[in-house]
Amino acid sequence: MSQRRASEGGVFTDYDLDPNYYDEMFGTDGSARQACKRLNAALAELAPEDLTRLQEGVYRHFLHEGITFTVLDAERATEQIIPIDCVPRVLTGAEWEHIERGLKQRLTALNLFLKDVYHDGRCLRDKVVPIDLVLGCPQYRMEMRGLKVPHDVYVAVCGTDIVRTNDGFAVLEDNLRVPSGVSYMLACRNAIKDAFPRLYRAHRVREVADYAERLYSTLASLRPSLQDPQVAILTPGIHNSAYYEHAFLAGEMGIHLVEGQDLVLRDGALHMRTTAGLRRVDVLYRRIDDDYLDPVMFRGESVLGAAGLFHAYRTGNLVLANAPGTGVADDKSLYSYVPAIIRYFLGEEPVLANVETHLCREPDGLAYTLEHLEELVVKEVGGAGGYGMLVGPHASAEERATYAERVRADPANFISQPVLALSRAPCFVGGAIEPRHVDLRPFVLQGRDEQHVVPGGLCRVALRRGSLVVNSSQGGGCKDLWILED
Repeated sequence: MSQRRASEGGVFTDYDLDPNYYDEMFGTDGSARQACKRLNAALAELAPEDLTRLQEGVYRHFLHEGITFTVLDAERATEQIIPIDCVPRVLTGAEWEHIERGLKQRLTALNLFLKDVYHDGRCLRDKVVPIDLVLGCPQYRMEMRGLKVPHDVYVAVCGTDIVRTNDGFAVLEDNLRVPSGVSYMLACRNAIKDAFPRLYRAHRVREVADYAERLYSTLASLRPSLQDPQVAILTPGIHNSAYYEHAFLAGEMGIHLVEGQDLVLRDGALHMRTTAGLRRVDVLYRRIDDDYLDPVMFRGESVLGAAGLFHAYRTGNLVLANAPGTGVADDKSLYSYVPAIIRYFLGEEPVLANVETHLCREPDGLAYTLEHLEELVVKEVGGAGGYGMLVGPHASAEERATYAERVRADPANFISQPVLALSRAPCFVGGAIEPRHVDLRPFVLQGRDEQHVVPGGLCRVALRRGSLVVNSSQGGGCKDLWILED
C-alpha cells in the first residue's frame, strides 16, 4: 500500500496519507487543501501539550453539559460521555451546496413516495418499487392508508447519512423515523468555538445556532390554522439513549417535554397534564417509535405512548412529526430504489449517489452476498446504531459462517454493500494528530412551505485506528463540521 506523510511537521509529523482514502485536510501531494490551509497552519504551530489542553477543555465542556449516550450490551445499559475530537472538519461552500441540493431533492421525493404508497399507489402499479417490498415491510402502517397528512409532510425532520470516498459524496442511508444527533452537532460547535475563538471567526463558518428556532418554526408551520400552536416533544423517558437530546431541544425551543403518562385524550384532542391543569397539544414532535405511540392502535402493552393519541391524529386534532409509517421509506431494502423514486416523482437525476447495494431478498443478491461475504458489509434491513451487522473483512471465518446461516434463514431481512473507503480526517489521538474515518449526518427540516438544511451536521468519527464503524455505541465519537462561506 502506497503511503506518504503530510508535508507539515509538528503534530502532523506521523500523519500518514493513503491514496485509497480521500483525506479531508490534505491533497494527494501532502499539502493542505486550500480551504484547510489556515486551520492546518494553526494546528502545526501548536505543541502536543497545547493540543492536549484544548482536547481536555472540549471534553470537560461535554462533561459539564452532561452530553451522554447509552451503550447497550447483553447485560446492561451504560451511560457515557460521548467522545469529542477537537480538530474540526472543513467543507467549502461549494461542497455544501452540492450536498444541500441532493438532500432537498431526496426528501422531496421520499415525501411524495410516502403520500403515494398510503393513497393511490401509482409507483407500485408502475413497478417502480416492488409491491411486496412495501406492503410486506414491518414499518408499513395499514392504519395510515387514506389518512390525510397535514400539507403532505410525512417527514418533517430527516437525518441522512453522507459519506465521501475518492469518487465523491454518496448517501449511505436515510433516517426518517426519529433521527437523532442534532444536539451533539450543537454541543460540538459550542465546545470548539470556545477552544478556537479567533480561528473560528477567521474562517467565517456558517452558523448552526438557530437550529432550535428553525425546528420550532417548522413544527408550528404544520398547524397554520392556529396563531400560536402548542408544540411538545414526546420522549420515552430518562432511560432512552437520546434523552439528553430530547430535554435539550425542549429547553432550547421553550416547549414542554412530555412522556406518555403526561398525555390524555379529551373531547377528541390530545392534552398534557401541567401544573396549571390540562393543556391541549397541537403538534407533537415524537421521539418514540410507531409501535409505542398508542397502546390502543399499536402495541397494546406499551406504556410509553398515550391511549387515544392516534385517534386525535386521525381526526385532524393533532399533528405528529414525523408521521407514523415513515419507516417504510428508510428501510434498507427500499434504499436501493430511491434513485428510481427520484426519477419517477421528480423527473430528475439524483444529485447524490447511492452506495451499491445487494438485496438478499433477490436470488442474485443472496448468492452474491454469500459468495463474497469476506468482502462485504451485511446489515439487517431494520437495523440501526451499528448493531447486528457484519463487516466481512474484519470478521473471523467462524463469525462469517454463523452470520451466513442467519442470512440463509431469513434472506429478506438482509442487504449487503461493499466495504466503503470512507474519507479520513485529522483527529488528535494519543498526543498526535492521526487520520480517522468519518461520515456526516446533516439534518433537513420540511415545513409547510419550505425546506431548510442546517449548514453543518453530526460529523461522526471512528476513533479506533483502522475502524470503519463511526457509531458512538461502537467506539465512535464526534467532531465539529465547519461549512465555510465562499
